[in-house]
Amino acid sequence: MSRGPDAATLLRRVLERHAERCGLSLSWHATESCRWASATFVGACHRMALAIEGAGTDAWIAGLDEVDLPLRGHLVADLIVATTVRTDIGADVGIEVLTVET
Repeated sequence: MSRGPDAATLLRRVLERHAERCGLSLSWHATESCRWASATFVGACHRMALAIEGAGTDAWIAGLDEVDLPLRGHLVADLIVATTVRTDIGADVGIEVLTVET
């Protein structure tokens, strides 16, 4: 029996949909994840590198840490934009995300 997609896959999908709704194009450079646990929570840490293109790139990046990113079976506990390098058509962005299993 399949458990379904992992948190990293769900996170990529929801970020792609969010960018598309904002009229932006998103492509992935790299994604890496590692398991994480505290005394009361289990989840994963994700480092993701992506390229975002379009007229609303700066606003999308600025609001990314506040956007609701629903993930089935997981909660986005923290999201930070770690790096941003502007390009002629958008930006290359590095994000770090902590997800917790629900």
